[in-house]
Amino acid sequence: MVAAPLKVGLVAGEASGDTLGAGLIEAIRRRRPDAEFFGVAGPRMVAAGCLAWHPSDRLAVIGLFEILGALPGLLSLRRDVRRRFLESRPDVFIGVDAPEFNLGLAAKLKSAGVTTVQYVSPQVWAWRQGRVASIAHAVDLVLCLLPFERQFYRDHAIRAEFVGHPLADQIPLEVDRGAARLRLGLAADARVVAVLPGSRRGEVERLGDDFAGTVDWLKRQRPAMQFVAPMANPGVRGIFAAALARRAPDIPVRLLDGEAQLALAAANVALVASGTATLETTLTGRPMVVAYRLGWLTSFVLRRLGLMKAPFFAQPNLLAGRRIVPELFGPEVTPERLGSEVLGFMDDRQRVAELEQVFSDIHVQLRRGASERAAEAVLALIEARP
Repeated sequence: MVAAPLKVGLVAGEASGDTLGAGLIEAIRRRRPDAEFFGVAGPRMVAAGCLAWHPSDRLAVIGLFEILGALPGLLSLRRDVRRRFLESRPDVFIGVDAPEFNLGLAAKLKSAGVTTVQYVSPQVWAWRQGRVASIAHAVDLVLCLLPFERQFYRDHAIRAEFVGHPLADQIPLEVDRGAARLRLGLAADARVVAVLPGSRRGEVERLGDDFAGTVDWLKRQRPAMQFVAPMANPGVRGIFAAALARRAPDIPVRLLDGEAQLALAAANVALVASGTATLETTLTGRPMVVAYRLGWLTSFVLRRLGLMKAPFFAQPNLLAGRRIVPELFGPEVTPERLGSEVLGFMDDRQRVAELEQVFSDIHVQLRRGASERAAEAVLALIEARP
């Protein structure tokens, strides 16, 4: 008798989730060539063999209250996806990031007897820790990318595995700045700032003017300085280009389509929106200044209700357990503050050298073959079912 093919349902949110999902699909398929994949997927997951019912960029929403405008569409999408999963009965459902969408979906599927996994821990250890009870209700396993997360879940009697981070596997331990500059046509001795204002429209709308204003401020301080700005998608490129036209109209900024790692490799310092890009910058070994803005109501609620529990929000600071890079939030995010912090790295080689060693240690810690470990954990979970 021929065994039925393994059926894997996935829902990934935005570009980083698409990358994680694609790596997981490829790793599972190496072990189970018969596996079928379907759900909400981005272009990389589709290229890896996932049938996309909907594109993953429909889930790219940030903030407690910013999500309200998109809520009707997201709820309709989740109802449709839930119905399809219940009809297709996957052997396992894997929510890749996007916890606001995926955990509610996972809870419904788990109650219907579907094995459920959350790949990428929500930052429940950082804010709104009361959510941990709902996570326990929703998923059978959490796959953690950061080392301190596993113990948090185990302390709450939730099965969790630390798999490492795929970016740490992908990015070499030593990045060649000269080769990157050659590809971008930059001089070997140039002073270069990589500008990464975010991958989601909302965050680029909130940070774009300040980042563009920082470009203008830095150029006035150091006229020879050069700027490269990798854009995650055409939508954010248009928003940031408009911000540059308003705040830095006469300054040449090289806008790239994607190519964040190339831009970071070429840079001396990076100006980065908080998120996955800060980890990418860490793994590339570049000093950075991190900025974070939410809508005013979300920021007010977080501060007033004390929902933020972590001492830092920038990933390198969380991983190091101390403040090793500047992180500016809300009203602190101004061109003068951001620019001054960038120059602080430009002018202090000893500080940069010490930071590079810390980043190298983090890289080694996270370099664990994440996609392979995640695939093994998922398949072990399925095989352990009664």
